[in-house]
Amino acid sequence: MSRTQALTIQIATGDSRPIARQIVDAVRMKVATGELDAGHQLPSVRGLAQQLTINPNTVAKAYAELVAEGWLEARQGLGLYVAPQRQRLSQGERERRLTDAIARFVNEVAALDYRNAEVLARLRQELQALKPRKAG
Repeated sequence: MSRTQALTIQIATGDSRPIARQIVDAVRMKVATGELDAGHQLPSVRGLAQQLTINPNTVAKAYAELVAEGWLEARQGLGLYVAPQRQRLSQGERERRLTDAIARFVNEVAALDYRNAEVLARLRQELQALKPRKAG
């Protein structure tokens, strides 16, 4: 049985996303990149709330969303664990989210007045940086 370790995520008070969304996004990224493997136990709601010095209801909301989406699984009396990898979203939903993310990215970057080649090179570099952490 795995032991619970601190979940190393950062909450940015200046971020436009709500704190619960920041937690959801951070856990998703850690699972997607292999930093959190299937079966890894997450801190309790109270434990993570104390670690981040935030309201436990905020953590509970984030955890509930991650469970509903299939990223985490609740084990009765044991806590929350990273769920085994599976296709969490339908192909249509994945496509919709990719389209939305690209549109937001393009809107942000267009105002910065970089050449397309430079933006693509930086994007490629950031995506490549994810590969070493990702299994398979």
